[in-house]
Amino acid sequence: MVLLSNEEFFTRLTLLTQSARKDSSFTVTIKRYDGHDRPKPREGNPPLPVPDEYSCLIRARSRSKKLSTVVRRDDVAKFMETYSKVLRSSMDGLKKVKKVKNKAKAAQG
Repeated sequence: MVLLSNEEFFTRLTLLTQSARKDSSFTVTIKRYDGHDRPKPREGNPPLPVPDEYSCLIRARSRSKKLSTVVRRDDVAKFMETYSKVLRSSMDGLKKVKKVKNKAKAAQG
């Protein structure tokens, strides 16, 4: 999985959502990222340095296609605004779920 720039991530994410609309689904995960790409050292070895500022690691996946990007703390608000626009544009084909009332509740009222 290769880290993309934020702009490249959004262009590929829109393509991913359009392809997933036809025949599959996609997932997006967001987690805190401290900049370390190695596992924690064993006991006896010096620990990894604590970062000055944390970032967000954002991953998107659909079948075998994987995308990822790192968003800095200062860019999170702008990123989330653009991310919400992408999600709104890709969620136009959702079907409304009919609520089924329980027979006991239907008999009472």
